[in-house]
Amino acid sequence: MELYQLRTFVTVAQQGHLTQAAELLHLSQPAVTAQIKALEEQFGLALFERYPGGVQLTEAGKLLMPDAEQILAQARDLLHKGKALQGEPKGKVKIGTIGVPARLRLGAWLSLLRDTFPLITVQTTHGISVSILNEVRKKSLDGGFYLGRNPYQNVMTLPLDEIGFCIALPVSMAAEYQNADWPKLGEAPWLGLSQYTSLADISQELWRSHNLAPKVVGEFDEEATLLELIKSGVGIGILAERTAQRFASDGSIVLWRGGEVVTRAPLQFIYSGDRVSDPMMHKLCATLKTIWNLG
Repeated sequence: MELYQLRTFVTVAQQGHLTQAAELLHLSQPAVTAQIKALEEQFGLALFERYPGGVQLTEAGKLLMPDAEQILAQARDLLHKGKALQGEPKGKVKIGTIGVPARLRLGAWLSLLRDTFPLITVQTTHGISVSILNEVRKKSLDGGFYLGRNPYQNVMTLPLDEIGFCIALPVSMAAEYQNADWPKLGEAPWLGLSQYTSLADISQELWRSHNLAPKVVGEFDEEATLLELIKSGVGIGILAERTAQRFASDGSIVLWRGGEVVTRAPLQFIYSGDRVSDPMMHKLCATLKTIWNLG
């Protein structure tokens, strides 16, 4: 069964006349007759009754008519959708992510991107800020999320938010340090941070601003690792405010001075300066602005 046969069936039924249907379909009457006959043979049913003034549907034809019309309507919709996609942007983009996906509003962004530009495919790579920055500079990634200040002029930034940070303490150290002043905090064991993460710069700036030179325990590069080590009593460290508040609420950690925000860092979407005029990058940034209510 072919769509053109169904189209002929529906047209003949609507016109009630083979000649008039043939004119609308730009076919000869014998061609129309042949198509109807072919359908009747496939169904094993007579679809029309012939009479001197034209044709009319049999009872079987009347039952099949709505389904034939629905199939033709779906075919038209499919054709229109396909034509609409001709001008849609298409291709794969590689995006670097950091930290907690919810903090990046990653799910909402990728959902909007898929709904708005269905032919764009996204591949994500999780890492730490400095590695994402380097991959964007090398153009191994089309774009990515970055926490901290961007030091490169050839990397463009779309500011999204500012993340506040709190000092988190193990429960075992709460009595000694929960309300301590900065010099006293400097005596505590602090969790060190890898030079490849933006948290290292954030911590160093915080220590310098308060003239601290704390004893550093280890070197770590993920917030999840810091959290586990704080819970385990290894040392104190900085955590993003929302993470800190969430785990302080269940008593697994304690926050210095009740969760005072001690420093902030910009969260940004970054991409190569060579992509400023790239339509694909415009679409990525436009949908990010929508999700982050940036106007």
